[in-house]
Amino acid sequence: MFKLIGVIAGFYFFGFFGALLGLLLGSIIDRARAYGAGGINPLQNALRQGVFLETMFISMGKLAKADGQVSQAEIEHAELLMQKLGLTAEHRVQAIALFKRGADPGFTLEATYARFMSVCGHTRHLKQVLLVYLIAMATADGPINPAEEGVLADIANRLGFDQTAFRQLIDMVLNQAHFAAGQPSTEAALDDAYRALGVSKDNTDQEIKRAYRKLISQYHPDKLIGQGLPEDMIALASEKAKEIQLAHDLIERHRKI
Repeated sequence: MFKLIGVIAGFYFFGFFGALLGLLLGSIIDRARAYGAGGINPLQNALRQGVFLETMFISMGKLAKADGQVSQAEIEHAELLMQKLGLTAEHRVQAIALFKRGADPGFTLEATYARFMSVCGHTRHLKQVLLVYLIAMATADGPINPAEEGVLADIANRLGFDQTAFRQLIDMVLNQAHFAAGQPSTEAALDDAYRALGVSKDNTDQEIKRAYRKLISQYHPDKLIGQGLPEDMIALASEKAKEIQLAHDLIERHRKI
């Protein structure tokens, strides 16, 4: 929208070269509105992608070792992610090294997340996408245990989430997962659907629609790629969007809206 405004205003006041300047300024504003301040420069995408993956694999290792032992399920979860990302043999070796670094008992996350926030912290959705995936990782070998929750809470704090937002996000992710295999038909499914969207039965139709649209927007492929999410991870984001869609569809049918 601001690109068009910039072109018209620039041409009106300064002619052809003003229109070009208006197009440039309008493009910058449009990217800032869509992706956040950190997503303004598309030339930084490769750097953001690299830092995102590095942070994710290190954090996965930290989570896996949180309870003192890396389980086979957690190893398989990491292997599955590498397959989905289509990592080359060289990059797979690097990912395993990062995972092992995070799993080292003496390793701390401070420097990792300081770098992540300096490179990716000003984008709109990368912080939440990272935390959502790590929450899902923590459930790979069963319910989230206290040690894993402690690591997740530390990561959430480093990403700028307060405890209330963190607890709500965990609840939403766990309930969204109930829709991973399709729409469940249990009596509790409707309650799960509300919690998956972060709302309750007391919310109005408009409030539920607003919450749904905000969530779906966070997983929009173009927006995520524009912010620096590696393209190979878009399929994982699409799976999460599908879960949200199914939860919303169930609520819509129940409310007849």
